[in-house]
Order: sequence, then C-alpha cells, then structure tokens
Amino acid sequence: MPHVEPAHLMELAPGNDVSSDDPGALRHIATCNRCREELSQITRIVVTARDVEESDLPATPPEQVWQRITQQLSAASAEPRRIRRSTNRHGRTIRYALSLLVGIALIWWWSRTGP
Repeated sequence: MPHVEPAHLMELAPGNDVSSDDPGALRHIATCNRCREELSQITRIVVTARDVEESDLPATPPEQVWQRITQQLSAASAEPRRIRRSTNRHGRTIRYALSLLVGIALIWWWSRTGP
C-alpha cells in the first residue's frame, strides 16, 4: 500500500471516527515508520491547538511598528534597481559544455574530410 496521504492523516489525527476505508490506512501506519511519525506530529499539533487560549495568541504590534514598516518598504521601492549581469555558474557550465561539443564536432568533421 502506498503511503497515507497527508490530508487523510489530518482526518485521523483528531481521533475522528474510522470510516470503512480507514482500516487499510491504519494497518499501513502500524507498519510504516514514516506515516506513523507524520501522524504523531500532526496529532501533537492538534492536541496543542486545542489547548490554545486567547492569552496564548501574539499581541497586536503597536501602530508605530506598522508605520516604520511602511516607511522602509516605501524607501526600498523608491530606490532604482540595478540590473546585474548574471554570473550564474550553471550558465557558464552550459556555455563551456557547448563550446567543448562544437570543438569535438569540428575535430571529428575535419578528421573525416581530411586536410
């Protein structure tokens, strides 16, 4: 049996009723370390989320924080962007390989046609 889909593990984690197709998934989870670990992690998240209270939630940042973020974003977007030439290593490798291939083709062609 293939691994249990994450969406199906999400359904199993909160302890919902097992439907008719779940016994196969449960048997797989019992023998598959990967699926068993994923189910365990999801279950811990669900249990923790159930115990969250309003006091656990992050506080809203003060208005001055949002103002500063807005100022910095505005300043960053006002700066002209520099267009840099790509120094991509992958691009150099491809150009080198193509040059090498052309060189080999020329040598082969020259050896077949003669000087």
